[in-house]
Formats: sequence, structure tokens, C-alpha cells
Amino acid sequence: MQLAQVNIGRLLAPIDSPQLAGFVSRLDEINALAESTPGFVWRLTGEGNDATSLRPYEDEMIIVNMSVWSDLESLKNYTYKSDHVQVMKDRKQWFEHMKEAYMVLWWIEDNHLPTVFEARDRLEHLRKHGPTPQAFTFRQNFSAEEARAATAETPLIGG
Repeated sequence: MQLAQVNIGRLLAPIDSPQLAGFVSRLDEINALAESTPGFVWRLTGEGNDATSLRPYEDEMIIVNMSVWSDLESLKNYTYKSDHVQVMKDRKQWFEHMKEAYMVLWWIEDNHLPTVFEARDRLEHLRKHGPTPQAFTFRQNFSAEEARAATAETPLIGG
């Protein structure tokens, strides 16, 4: 199994505004860094080389980032031990503080590419039920085996 992740953010200004220029200018660099990180499998893209054109929520100011990794440790290394950390530190310049969960992890079968709708369901599941083997966080995570067993017992349907 492989690890899928999605995180969403609500922009403070339109994506093409001067306020977001610092974020937009780093997208190619940060995406290339992800792709060159050991354990990287896939990332969601829309028009162009990033996913900023995709709007899976009714709120047009919410953007999505989704990727697939071979394992949890690889994603942790990219997220917390690479130049990606600086983008996370600067996010208050570009994104609203979200009170609800905005990031979720879940295990998928090899060669499955998650959809934004699947990701929305996983995030909703986490918001409603807290971390479970079907939708979890870095802080409280579950193994692929636990996810497989839990899905066999209780399939995730509609969050």
C-alpha cells in the first residue's frame, strides 16, 4: 500500500494577486523538491504544473494539494526536513488560519490515484471522527495493515 495525503488552504487573496506572489513563485521549486524526494510517487496537477487551478470546494478561495508517497517516513522527511519547511513557516502570509482539520493521510492500494472527491471524503471523515485507520494525521497515524483491517470491517462511504 501507499500513503495518500491532502491538505487544503483558504487563500487570503486571489492566486494571481501581489499578496500571493511569494507563494506562487515557489511552487515549481517546491514541487520539484517533492518529486526528487525519495519515496515520492505522484502529485495532483491541474492546468500547468501545480494544482492551484483546481477548485474542488464551493469556496473558490480554497486550494488543494494532494500527493502519494511510498511510506509515512518519506512524506515526513519532505514535509519537515526539507526546504518545504520554509513555505510552511510563511503560510500565514498567504493562507487563513483554519480551525478545522485541513490535512489528512490515508492508505491506498498501489497504483491507485486518489481523486479530489475521495480526498474530501477522507478529510470530512477525520473532521467528524478524529484520527482512525481510514483518515489520520502525522501526530496520530496508523499502519497500512491497520487501515486494511479497518476497511474490511467498516468501509468508508461518504465520510
